Amino acid sequence: MSNTQSNIEIVRNFVQAWSRLDVEELVSFFAEDGIYHNMPTGPVQGHDALGKFIAGFSANWQSTEWELLNIVGDGNVVIAERLDKTRIADKAVDLPCTGVFEMEGGKIKVWRDYFDLATYTTAISG
Repeated sequence: MSNTQSNIEIVRNFVQAWSRLDVEELVSFFAEDGIYHNMPTGPVQGHDALGKFIAGFSANWQSTEWELLNIVGDGNVVIAERLDKTRIADKAVDLPCTGVFEMEGGKIKVWRDYFDLATYTTAISG
């Protein structure tokens, strides 16, 4: 398996892992000094900070399933277009996203997620 194919498979597994909402499992996909930059907010770096951040924003999620629409890779860069389908209280939130992943040694070094924050906030407040 090529480096590109291996990185794509890791990102596929990461996207699927979100449905389990296991913070420790999700953090394990990152390098020790890995960065998650949820673009509407600032970047978060390192396993401790990543765990707290992911646990914080997903705490009130009842369930989530991320549908992978398109995924492409070139070496250590993988781009994944998704539709994140999340249940928060009694509300369904379908959020189109695109994640750009920079991989290093089989781990996520940097993950930047792009989406329209208003789509999310409107769905949970409506």
